[in-house]
Amino acid sequence: MKKNKFNEFAILLVVGFLLFSSNTYAQETSWTPLFNGKDFNNFEQLNGNAEYRIEEGAMVGISKLKTPNSFMATKKKYGDFILEFEVKVDFGLNSGVQFRSNSFADFKNGRVHGYQCEIETSPRKWAGGVYDEARRGWLYPLTRNPVGQNAFVNGTWNHYRIEALGNEIRTYVNGIMCANLVDPTTAEGFIAFQVHAIGKEEDEGKIVRWRNINILTENLAEHRLPVPDYAPEISYLENELSHSEMRKGWRLLWDGKSSKGWRAAKGNQFPTKGWVIENGVLTVVASDGSESRNGGDIVTDDLFSNFELSVDFKLTEGANSGIKYFVDPELNKSNGSAIGLEFQVLDDRNHPDAKQGKNGNRTVGSLYDLIRAENNDTGGRGKNFKGINQWNNARIVVRNGHVEHWLNHVKVVSFDRFSQTFKALVEKSKYEKWEDFGRLPEGNILLQDHGNKVSFKNIKVREF
Repeated sequence: MKKNKFNEFAILLVVGFLLFSSNTYAQETSWTPLFNGKDFNNFEQLNGNAEYRIEEGAMVGISKLKTPNSFMATKKKYGDFILEFEVKVDFGLNSGVQFRSNSFADFKNGRVHGYQCEIETSPRKWAGGVYDEARRGWLYPLTRNPVGQNAFVNGTWNHYRIEALGNEIRTYVNGIMCANLVDPTTAEGFIAFQVHAIGKEEDEGKIVRWRNINILTENLAEHRLPVPDYAPEISYLENELSHSEMRKGWRLLWDGKSSKGWRAAKGNQFPTKGWVIENGVLTVVASDGSESRNGGDIVTDDLFSNFELSVDFKLTEGANSGIKYFVDPELNKSNGSAIGLEFQVLDDRNHPDAKQGKNGNRTVGSLYDLIRAENNDTGGRGKNFKGINQWNNARIVVRNGHVEHWLNHVKVVSFDRFSQTFKALVEKSKYEKWEDFGRLPEGNILLQDHGNKVSFKNIKVREF
């Protein structure tokens, strides 16, 4: 208990220092108040009709039943900027600040969409993460940044900072970096203060307050804060590496335009049918749903041992595929797929394989037929799967014996491939007949042809 109180006191000291230094800093730079603390003349309310009012110079939003998300949006649009504000929110209420956001009549009837810096009080602790409102969902959940998860303090004023320069988006809460995002989707839009929709009567009337809202739009590069090691970058560039990724040893495993570096799992050349490369997307063509019967699986020319792999995939309805690693194409020369550990890629709702195996160990993100994918990090909100016909991210991390599966940046599987527990799982699975299954010192990476249309892009890897 004493430790918790000390941590809270330390963070409050940081907040106090930031408030003092930011006020001094504002006098030395060209900061401009985004909200004058007197009226909403430079704003317009969009979508929901939650109440907004002004109290002691602060913008106040009040939650309301039976109304969608409400947004108090700037009439002016902003591209590159640094935004700072303080926020205090009642416990249990979700909120956020939109930026580079828009509302168009021809997009979901004017629904506000775009980047949102999260404000929340839940045990999940994703305050400061970046969500793509009404489009792609979570872009930077704080499961990738445990230090950032502890930045927000419930029950008090918290200091936020959002830096948006080009395709680099960074957020800080109480001086602690939370999101380190690279995304080129939207370059300009309004800034808006959200009162989230509620579904429970006990949440009606809860309040979120913002004050000291200031923006900087000039000489931004010289005012950026440093990027600490604890905040990993997540990049959404299309088949392209960021400068940071290149410095840290990442390389594209697929170049986005050719079959270079890949071949058939059961041949020396890339398949002549069954796979299509178009507009930066690699797609296995739908056939009859059989395993490796049309174009067949494809594997990397290179072998991998300790590595971090990132692959974006998109499922069609009822589709089945997989991303395999530690593959030895010589193990199975007969019909069916090559043998290796598998990150399952599956439409859980519509493909029957989701109900086979044991206890859901064939569902999306699972170590196929061995370990069920489970989300133990976000308070039971599901596996963070974005759905079919949407791009999802698979991340596989292998360090010596330790292996992790991440689905859209939420960890869903963790195991030691050299442990007795893993050996026992294999002995009770379909893989028991393959000697040293999953324990090879190195192997190919494989994309599976299971007879269903599945697409891949942004395939990149770094080795340890």
